[in-house]
Amino acid sequence: MKRESVINKSKNVFQEGSKYKFFLTSILVTGLSYGLYKGMLDNFLAEVVGMGEMDRGITEFFRELPGIMLVFILAVFYMMSAETLYKAGAIIMLVGMGMLAILPPAKILTILAICMYSLGEHIQLGMKNTLSLKYAKPGCGGAALGAQTSMSQIGTLVGYLVIVAAFSVFTKEQPYTVFFCVAAALAAVSAVFSLRITGKSQTDETKRRFYFHKKYTKYYMLEMFYGARKQVFFTFGPYVLILFYGANAATISLLFAISAISCFFASPVVGRIIDKLGYKVVMVTDTLILVIVCFFYGFAHHLFPKDVAFIVCCVNYVLDSVISLASMASNVYVQDLADNADEVKATISTGVSINHVITIFIALFGGWIWQTIGIEMLFIISAVLGLCNSAYAATIKVKK
Repeated sequence: MKRESVINKSKNVFQEGSKYKFFLTSILVTGLSYGLYKGMLDNFLAEVVGMGEMDRGITEFFRELPGIMLVFILAVFYMMSAETLYKAGAIIMLVGMGMLAILPPAKILTILAICMYSLGEHIQLGMKNTLSLKYAKPGCGGAALGAQTSMSQIGTLVGYLVIVAAFSVFTKEQPYTVFFCVAAALAAVSAVFSLRITGKSQTDETKRRFYFHKKYTKYYMLEMFYGARKQVFFTFGPYVLILFYGANAATISLLFAISAISCFFASPVVGRIIDKLGYKVVMVTDTLILVIVCFFYGFAHHLFPKDVAFIVCCVNYVLDSVISLASMASNVYVQDLADNADEVKATISTGVSINHVITIFIALFGGWIWQTIGIEMLFIISAVLGLCNSAYAATIKVKK
């Protein structure tokens, strides 16, 4: 019902002759498949594959590699249309999810499957905005991007809630294999809808090359700090709750769902705060709040009983997700410096690539730090990176 209402509303946004219905449906089903996959992945790695702290960091290193490779992949296949690349991404994601469903849970095979899925995911990610804007009616580009994002969010949230329900019922034998098979079947459905998309849209040139300019030096540095601190929570936040506090898949998936809902409602509020207070104030303040979040995440078990510490960490995980929305401020900063829209897109795309380069090394070193020194030091380092981010953001000169 909700899918139909969203698609029906999209009639006023997208061109009649375009394949936007197949496109939006594929995004919705992909979101549902991803929600199932993400909702149980961390517990699967810990409980079934037997990955420890260092193993998780290594896995994340390979999962993030396609994000760095994307610029080179798009440069090599520049002759392919956006539709063709979107279809290729869907098929690669299907292969990766299928590998998780049928291969034995050995560490190397699991990492290979995750890397394969991530490659397809990143290829599609690079094409979603291109196709949304291509199919949009004149003057409706923003609404088209919003509709695309909404479909993805709805699907992902439903996937999380399905995992919460299923893993709450099956408490003795956790049905990981069953739901990886379901996620693979949904990936296949999404691939079928993707193959129905026709057209020869040109890929976004700003995503096929790096763009560097001296005036964006501070932006690039801020992206490095942001990528480093973000990766600590993204990779190790859920794993701390699983390995240290014994959280099951239903609990982790519920936490993801709460974070997604919180960000959905907080996103426009954060956007208004950026407009009212300015991007510099937001960039300085959000990472100062992060220091408090990191402190409680790393030291809650020293301050409270274990069950209370677990709740404190869950609250702080959601809070970190919300304050991460303040990264929008750096995009506004780029817009303030840029001479035109193409320069904004190229700079932000390069910033994302820089972000990925940092995250893969943080994933590796983060796992080693946790394993050898402890989670306290891991989150102390994350807090220090946040302080560096605030100090560096404070040097920005804002246009009057």
